[in-house]
Amino acid sequence: MTGIKPIVVGVDGSESASAAVAWAARAAAALSLPLHIVTVVHIPAFYYTEPYLAESFKEELEDTAKARLGSARVHAKQTVDEPLDITTEQFEAKVSQTLIELSANAHMVVLGSRGHGEFTGLLIGSTTSAVAAHGHCPLVVVRGRTMDGQPPTEGPIVVGVDGSESSRAALEVAFEQAAARGASLVAVNVWSDVSVQPSLGASPDDPLWSSIQTGEEVVLSERLAGYQERYPDVTVERVVARDRPVRVLSEFAEKAQLIVVGSRGRGGFTGMLLGSTSNALLHTADCPVMIVRPES
Repeated sequence: MTGIKPIVVGVDGSESASAAVAWAARAAAALSLPLHIVTVVHIPAFYYTEPYLAESFKEELEDTAKARLGSARVHAKQTVDEPLDITTEQFEAKVSQTLIELSANAHMVVLGSRGHGEFTGLLIGSTTSAVAAHGHCPLVVVRGRTMDGQPPTEGPIVVGVDGSESSRAALEVAFEQAAARGASLVAVNVWSDVSVQPSLGASPDDPLWSSIQTGEEVVLSERLAGYQERYPDVTVERVVARDRPVRVLSEFAEKAQLIVVGSRGRGGFTGMLLGSTSNALLHTADCPVMIVRPES
């Protein structure tokens, strides 16, 4: 693929993948980008011990994949009113390797939070971690707060901000998303992953607390500098808190349409890619979660 980078969405026939297609279609329409729908045909190694069986099984999988891509294309077109530039492609390869390679020429990669078939375990397994760690563009894991698992289409964009390069990249993408969707932006700096313990002197009246709080407010202001001039139509709410990052971000996720975090950070956001905070958000957030890696 050359020219304008598309939004790539992976499908496996599951309801979760269907929700991912809908989200990706709306994102493509909002950003005026093409949509590239992909699926992977994977044949277990043991099937190759029986050539005739393997060939028959492969043909069945390829037919299923073709039908899956066709359904996803129709679903994407029906999701938005605007005409979309949609392409589809199927692969016979490893899922994570395919998505990482595609990410080199993608604006973002979008996956469902759970699935079956080739994409089983994308949320908690090695594929999501691999794409988040080694992909060349943002990764979105689509989650929803409704009973049918559909992602929300209203509410603010929430972004985790700290002093790291990863969160700087996340902030850039978050402003882009907010501007494209006509949404407000909530910039959150959580400066400790330790619960507030008033009984131990950790209170707003404590001099150390006040000093750190002021410093983190400065960090947030510095990170936001320049963006509001570039995106004058985006309303920004600033939040600086001492608490557990997952608690603060999860609370905002209850009303947000998207949470954006860096792949790694410092302070309260350290280890967001593989640590407890990111894992908790990917498992429990009430809205899609976007993981952004800094540019290499």
